[in-house]
Amino acid sequence: MSEHVLEQTQADQSALSAYISISKPGIVGLTLVAALTGIYFGNHGILPNWSVIFWTFLTLGLATAGSCMLNNVYDRDIDRVMKRTSGRAMALDILPVKQVTAVALILSVGSLALMAYVVNPLAALVTAVGVVGYVVVYTMMTKRTTPWANQLGGIAGAVPPMVGYAAVTGELGAAAWILFAIMVVWQQPHALALALKYREDYARANVPVIPVACGVQATKVRIAVYTTILIPVATLPYFFEMAGVYYLAASIVLSAMFLFTAVRFLLSDRDCDMRVFAFSLVYFILLFGALVVDAI
Repeated sequence: MSEHVLEQTQADQSALSAYISISKPGIVGLTLVAALTGIYFGNHGILPNWSVIFWTFLTLGLATAGSCMLNNVYDRDIDRVMKRTSGRAMALDILPVKQVTAVALILSVGSLALMAYVVNPLAALVTAVGVVGYVVVYTMMTKRTTPWANQLGGIAGAVPPMVGYAAVTGELGAAAWILFAIMVVWQQPHALALALKYREDYARANVPVIPVACGVQATKVRIAVYTTILIPVATLPYFFEMAGVYYLAASIVLSAMFLFTAVRFLLSDRDCDMRVFAFSLVYFILLFGALVVDAI
């Protein structure tokens, strides 16, 4: 292999790696897991044929990846300022902005059109709401202007279970809205705990997240409030006959543990506690796992 061909191959591999990184595979994965829960409950506690899951996952995954890429393009200026994000591909100008924007738009818009055709129009519409909510409302309109941006972004991030539910039913029943409500509330302490850790980064970039705009103590109070709200919200699947008494017990225990973690942080002198963030992830996995296992 000639030196020129080798260099070109390495450059292509580097570009591919950069594209993969700005599509945020971790977020795509969490989105698909949440959508699978919606599919499961939309199909009355059993999984549908694999073609439904495949096409829903493919189109939703591509829409999510395209949205994340657009977020990276728009936020590249503040990403350069923040230590946590300064190594991202767009912040380092590894990829051309126009090219990435074009690819991201093709992925986002194309996947929505494909979803409307191979899944159903409602699933595509709900996905479109999530895309617009994340890219336009959160990233472009509110992230740099208001501390309430995370709350609005949390709404967009809670859409995947509704997409999955709509994919197999063609409608949005009570179960879809309950899953949505759980994710909306859960995302708040999850995001606020992370914002506390990187508050200096956000302040340097003039991004008015709650810890920057309202202070550390106010953020700690909000984390405790949201985890308190999560206790009754997480029990809704039992009262709407989505799951049984074992799920009810699991949700109460897990929510109480989450609240204990938040209150311990609130009463401490710490200005950051990543145990809250870490437990939020454990909570999400175990809660939805219990919901699936004990589905009625």
